[in-house]
Amino acid sequence: MDYRELYQSWLNDPRLAEEDRAELRSIEGDEKQQEYRFGGELEFGTAGMRGIIGIGMNMMNVYTVRRATQGLSEYIATLPEGAKERGVVISYDTRRKSKEFARAAAGVLAKNGIKAYLFSRVHPVPMLSYAVRYLHTAAGIMVTASHNPKEYNGYKVYGEDGAQMSPEATAVVVRFIERTGYLGVEGEDNSPLIVPVPEQVDIDYIAELSKLTLSKKAVEACGSTLKLVYTPVHGSGYIPVTTILKKLGIHVTVVEEQTTEDPDFSTVAVPNPEFKETLSRGIALANEIHADVVFGTDPDSDRLGVAALDENGEFKALSGNQVGILLLDYILTRLKEENALPANAAVVKSFVSTGMARAICEKFGVALFETPVGFKFIGEKIKEWEQDGSHTFVFGFEESCGYLRGTHARDKDAVVASMLCAEMVCYYRYIGKTVYGRLMEIYKEYGFVLDKNISIQYSGLNAMKEMNAVVDALKTVSVEHIGGFQVEGVRDYSRNLRRARDGSESALGIPLCNCVYYELEGGSFVCVRPSGTEPKLKIYYSVRAQDEKRAEAALEAAKADVEKLLASVK
Repeated sequence: MDYRELYQSWLNDPRLAEEDRAELRSIEGDEKQQEYRFGGELEFGTAGMRGIIGIGMNMMNVYTVRRATQGLSEYIATLPEGAKERGVVISYDTRRKSKEFARAAAGVLAKNGIKAYLFSRVHPVPMLSYAVRYLHTAAGIMVTASHNPKEYNGYKVYGEDGAQMSPEATAVVVRFIERTGYLGVEGEDNSPLIVPVPEQVDIDYIAELSKLTLSKKAVEACGSTLKLVYTPVHGSGYIPVTTILKKLGIHVTVVEEQTTEDPDFSTVAVPNPEFKETLSRGIALANEIHADVVFGTDPDSDRLGVAALDENGEFKALSGNQVGILLLDYILTRLKEENALPANAAVVKSFVSTGMARAICEKFGVALFETPVGFKFIGEKIKEWEQDGSHTFVFGFEESCGYLRGTHARDKDAVVASMLCAEMVCYYRYIGKTVYGRLMEIYKEYGFVLDKNISIQYSGLNAMKEMNAVVDALKTVSVEHIGGFQVEGVRDYSRNLRRARDGSESALGIPLCNCVYYELEGGSFVCVRPSGTEPKLKIYYSVRAQDEKRAEAALEAAKADVEKLLASVK
């Protein structure tokens, strides 16, 4: 059927709720809206599914949630005996319809004879990941669209290890989803198989994080007088972040108007703590009370944004790469000072994250591993090392403000990151430094690195296809220089292939993804990839130079060359 027929099919289906039928009637004469909603279906991938809330196959609604959950249920039925009894744990954030979608998923699981643990209130991604492991469930579901605009919601699936579901398992789930009707399967909402998540999970999660502190003496000396401003940006981080900070004795002042569970995120343009604008109310409060640092978490509290005072006494929003550098340096420094750095210590980062990490790891004699974008790949490395004992995980991060210390969770954890950043501020105050001052010392020691991300927005049903076509076209073009840097090698992650400047080829040895990565002389790089969660083509620049001024000039030259390159393949 074409989109017009599918539209009519949904409109006339007796299973459709009357309010949903009314929404479809409202677009009866709108061909463009009908095509968008029914010209394709919401794709279910390794990051689950994410889309604009509304009625239609290509939208996030109770029917697409039920359909996805039916596919997951049939997958769980194929697992070894006992998987249904072990069940699935479900959490959700503060977005519109998150709780409704979570309950709908629980009902479908129950109808399939699968136990469903359902959190009674909003809980962040890391606590869902922790609960999967704590309760030994067969899987987990998180209803969230992370940092996307308010119009979006999403559905992420986790495996029994607490990491987002593997590509192999996802492919099986997708096959079952494709066998399910578009309106899904109505669940049993009042089934005895739907049970609340035990409150002890929250208590033990906080206790687990407390074990990961690194500077107890500094926190005892400075924590009570520290002026830290925190905003949950209307999301799920409010209770766990303030709980862990207070438990450690670190004083925190919250942005009260942003503690409300507001699905419209009415005080910000976008609930993404990567942007300084999202932290603006926190910064205003910090200036008012003369605070030291500002923290902000996104709706599902897996990302942490940080603003710190610079040398001029003004708040500067740090990038995810800068916070990653600071945490990496701090964690390795403290472990070494305490003679607690494992001989086989390892750090993991996504390959688009700052090249500065390698220099820091080399100084401390710590192995560094790179993965594709997606924290599930970092979770896979943790699982691998737990099984073979070859390395001990000490830290993982992505440039998109995602960090993890500890193995209690297998996804980004803004709660533990908030704890570590807060005690890091205490530690540097204790020894007579500042966080921003330490960042400048790092640049002075290793050389300045300017990391910058650019996103090109796409729209429409063919957005993903168009973005992938651009990346595919780049692979066919020979590039010798970018921004005055010589290209030392080109990585084609879709073919697991690196081609050096001399023409020699070697395998990359990491999971496949559609991405082109240009290795530039001196450790700089440029990478182009389609986002897996938004209709955006993402371009990552990491430029090494003697100082910030030279780095900025080199960045502008590189951006100009990349713009010409993209124009040539469109």
